Amino acid sequence: MAKTKSKWVCKECGYETAGYLGKCPECGSWGSFIEEIQFSQKLPNAVANEFINTEKPELLKDIHIGEELRVSTNISEFDRILGGGFVQGSLVLLAGDPGIGKSTITLQTCGELCKSGKKVLYISAEESASQVKLRAERLNIAEDNLYIYPQTNMENIKTQIEELSPDFVVVDSIQAIYSNNVPSSAGSVSQIRECCNLLMHIAKSKNITTVVIGHVTKDGNIAGPKVLEHMVDTVIYFEGDKYKSYRILRSMKNRFGNTAEVGIFEMAADGLRCVSNPNELFLNERSQVAAPGSAIIVTNEGTRPLMVEIQALVGMTSYPSPRRVTNGVDLSRLHQILAVLEKRVGLNLSKQDVYVNVMGGIDVDEPSADLGIALAVATCARDVVVDSQTVIMGEIGLSGEIHPVNNIERRLNEAIASGFKKAIIPDANNIPKDLKKIEIVKVKRLIDAIAACVSTGK
Repeated sequence: MAKTKSKWVCKECGYETAGYLGKCPECGSWGSFIEEIQFSQKLPNAVANEFINTEKPELLKDIHIGEELRVSTNISEFDRILGGGFVQGSLVLLAGDPGIGKSTITLQTCGELCKSGKKVLYISAEESASQVKLRAERLNIAEDNLYIYPQTNMENIKTQIEELSPDFVVVDSIQAIYSNNVPSSAGSVSQIRECCNLLMHIAKSKNITTVVIGHVTKDGNIAGPKVLEHMVDTVIYFEGDKYKSYRILRSMKNRFGNTAEVGIFEMAADGLRCVSNPNELFLNERSQVAAPGSAIIVTNEGTRPLMVEIQALVGMTSYPSPRRVTNGVDLSRLHQILAVLEKRVGLNLSKQDVYVNVMGGIDVDEPSADLGIALAVATCARDVVVDSQTVIMGEIGLSGEIHPVNNIERRLNEAIASGFKKAIIPDANNIPKDLKKIEIVKVKRLIDAIAACVSTGK
């Protein structure tokens, strides 16, 4: 009986060792080694030799760009994230939680591309052809140039791509694909790295746009080595609660467009639908009855300003240590804002629980939301209602000063378009003189913003 061999591989950088190590000597990551079982036979690795680049260096000015460099998906929100459409020969990674809608959006995209006359190969590594067809019928997709190929072997996939010569390839998913050249099971670090590397060479050498679907871990990170995200051209995350109808598609990396761009979708019976006015979506979830602890902010997601509601709840704690709970806001950021409120404003929250929630299911990461969070907490603690026609934006420093935010004009124009009458903004921000449709209140310190907020409360 053959002896089973194993090796330990760093899931961050792919470093291999015979035994477990607490810290990776290559990238310095702690606790990143996972064990992989190796097969007894060593298979030859001859596939990589087929992709040797024999082209000679060219001058930048002599490189010709084709007329059809980008191909639109005919899905407006998806095109926004991609920077105007797919770039030919690019490799796109789409990741998200189970049941969030990854396969749905890719199959819808395949249907739209087929309507434009493109030949599409959909490689299903987790479902049979009949199961994919059932989803396609639900999405009303019945195109002649859409090929479904249920396969998990990378060498067979490569052969079919060469025979069909499609314009687009979808791999669902990369964790289920395996190569004969790697002596480990599918989904291992080595297999994911090797299969993605082969797909990248196929996409670049044959100018075939490839979309790869990836799984995520319980921590929300893409399963597999970190090098997977470095190899692809675009990384897109599908966010949202699968039990709610709205989804957020977020671009985390894009070599051909803006990063941190978002697209808003609504899950319906016939697939995902684009939300043309996300501000109306987020603001419609506001309660019609004004209550303390609510503030409207304008956050900037890529090139799109989004208006969302920040809600805070402050109450006496029944625990020895007060609770700090956030949804859509970084917890450490809330701790910093609460420390500034206590030290610079004199608001004692040491014996009170603080809950902060962002309505609409979106995550707010940029610092311009600091002032809105602080005012939501302060008004709830003092039982003051903020004027529902006021928007708030500004970054809070540790000494209580309000720092300027970027793209202030674009944010204010979005607030005007949504019908808001007043804006509390940092004093250091310059605004156009012809902006007269909204009242501007400039503040230098957090205490000034709270005073201005209280004066406008009802």
